[in-house]
Amino acid sequence: MTMLDLSQIDRIYLATGKTGLRKGIDGLVTVITEQFDLDPYQSVLFLFCDSCKDCFKWLLWQKDGFVLLYKTF
Repeated sequence: MTMLDLSQIDRIYLATGKTGLRKGIDGLVTVITEQFDLDPYQSVLFLFCDSCKDCFKWLLWQKDGFVLLYKTF
């Protein structure tokens, strides 16, 4: 298994609007469960962006834990 196996992803959710990207895994899981009423422990990729839309965080549950990626432009 590779570090990020995109072939195992069932869905992709893009959180529209701005999300405070100072949040870590626990904070983003809280956003997923409380604001969007979704289960973060599925084969789903969640994308979050900041207010300037020049930074993104990707959160993905894999069998042994979460993968959190951060991209800035």
